[in-house]
Amino acid sequence: MSSAEAATAGGGLNVGEPALADAAIVRQGAVPVLRDSDADRVHARAERLIEAGLTVIELTATTPEWPELLRTLTTQFPAATIGVGTITTPDDVATACEGGARFLVSPFPAESARVASSAAGTLFVGGGFTPAEISASSGSGLCKLFPAHLGGVAYLKTLTAILPGARIMPTGGIAVTEVSDWLRAGAVAVGVGSDLSNAPDLDSAVAELAKQVAEGRRR
Repeated sequence: MSSAEAATAGGGLNVGEPALADAAIVRQGAVPVLRDSDADRVHARAERLIEAGLTVIELTATTPEWPELLRTLTTQFPAATIGVGTITTPDDVATACEGGARFLVSPFPAESARVASSAAGTLFVGGGFTPAEISASSGSGLCKLFPAHLGGVAYLKTLTAILPGARIMPTGGIAVTEVSDWLRAGAVAVGVGSDLSNAPDLDSAVAELAKQVAEGRRR
């Protein structure tokens, strides 16, 4: 059995429902991206963020024991929209779908993973940095600009000018207080990493994030 077939034949069949996951990402406006060398720390952060109202979160496949962590969180929070980033192969797709991932994210176009994700009925957010990579990934829907901080908001504006139909989610090196700038520049949502998840006062950081999303959408 191929990896794509395994993704549709195992547990968590088609839990992604791409349109619903896409809508949840856009509705929340900012997606916490949890990356750490310790799965227990990620679990604790994910719990706090979901309980604070951020029900769309992205784990990463670079976290040790991420498949077990994913299964634990999707069981614990069945109404949440939990995805996995750094998914680049059909085997990654199969593992994530079996664990209940609602969406999958790659830092580059990763065509074989996109095909497997489509076969599994799960939203795939392909990534890229160059105009060619963003064009390739955005042709299939929502795409990730990574690492966003290298080009900044001005680079996003350039991309949306030459690729006006692209639906871009910048991620990488974005501070909570910068989210509104990215949304006003044309992002449909923003990925926020350690600046949110490692905030010393998480409640204040979540409140600021909500404020940033609201301000960004008043563009």
